Amino acid sequence: MEQVVTVGLDGSAESLAAARWAAQEAERRELALRLTHAWILLSPPTPDSPAADEQNYWAQRIVHEAHTELSGLHPRLTIMEDLVAEEAETALLHAAARSRMLVLGSRGLDRVASFFLGDIGLQVVGRAERAVVLVRGDRAAEERQRYVVVGLSLHGPQDNLLEFAYVTAFTRGVPLHAVHGRKPGPAYTAARGAEADVARDLAEQSRQELDEVLRPWREKFPGVRVIDEIRLESPAQAVVRAAADSDLLMVGRRKHPPTLGPRLGPVVQAAVHHAACPVAVVPHE
Repeated sequence: MEQVVTVGLDGSAESLAAARWAAQEAERRELALRLTHAWILLSPPTPDSPAADEQNYWAQRIVHEAHTELSGLHPRLTIMEDLVAEEAETALLHAAARSRMLVLGSRGLDRVASFFLGDIGLQVVGRAERAVVLVRGDRAAEERQRYVVVGLSLHGPQDNLLEFAYVTAFTRGVPLHAVHGRKPGPAYTAARGAEADVARDLAEQSRQELDEVLRPWREKFPGVRVIDEIRLESPAQAVVRAAADSDLLMVGRRKHPPTLGPRLGPVVQAAVHHAACPVAVVPHE
């Protein structure tokens, strides 16, 4: 894995907003930035082939213009250009595998097909080996260094997600808001009796579990202020609401989901479609 943040460019304003976000994040983490544009018809450059140069004009322009802007904003940042003659999904998955994170632009809240290069963004999120960050063009400029949010399920190992979350909070110098949502089911309510008692018991049980999960990470990152919260509602609602005023929402995705199940669970689906801030989806075991 290279010490680099990769951003996918498609010539849209949204992908340029993602590139600006990626440049800031790369600088914070002291990583390089790779600007990737994939086009299956890209021709290999040759000294005596002006036709190929003409055919590649727009692909080259997309990357060069982004490079020019970002190098002016971040003069000390190492920026690399990467033109790839592959289908976009294949190129982005390869880029993610060799990067610390992949950043993509998104175009709104309303449709699955609204993400980078159609629905390719969601396909990449569901299959990438590394964290994928989706940045909305209309909200990218609103980052104010307030706090970042991580949604935790408390079931199974989540080391990749927690490491990403703590490093993110540490490099930004902001608090980390750790949220767990758990809604009492009918069976739990019937077994425990009164609704108020159910809520109290479930909140206490969940808080103990959350404390156990966070304890080793608090010790590893003592400089990160952590605000932990239990919300007695569905996990999907909990993370979206908690991230309403945050600069970044981080959620986990199982690397190996059930064969017949969806690659993206309800929490990730809710986050990428309804959270107003950038969303990082981090694969874990």
